[in-house]
Amino acid sequence: QLVESGGGLVQPGGSLTLSCSASGIIFSAYAMGWYRQAPGKQRELVASITRGGSTNYEDSVKGRFTISRDNAKNTVYLQMNSLKPEDTAVYYCNADSLRGITYWGQGTQVTVSS
Repeated sequence: QLVESGGGLVQPGGSLTLSCSASGIIFSAYAMGWYRQAPGKQRELVASITRGGSTNYEDSVKGRFTISRDNAKNTVYLQMNSLKPEDTAVYYCNADSLRGITYWGQGTQVTVSS
């Protein structure tokens, strides 16, 4: 089970940190990712982190977002800075075993608006 938290309403230029807590899986064995889906758009990968800690980012968030993981706490984070209205979306946490098993969280809404 994946449970996201930390979403909310923030002004442009502001910051938010999303958290995703995992249970029932061997967290350290999973690659983790944050996806987002804006109204009328397809779900897209925002950032990912491998089991070894290597990270990858979608171009539009590079330099603004940081993904990290704490295997001791079974948690993955997404630090989001310099938020823009176009970052508004439902953000989903994903766990991928890379062996055909994936899990999704329920999503958390992020709204960037003045």
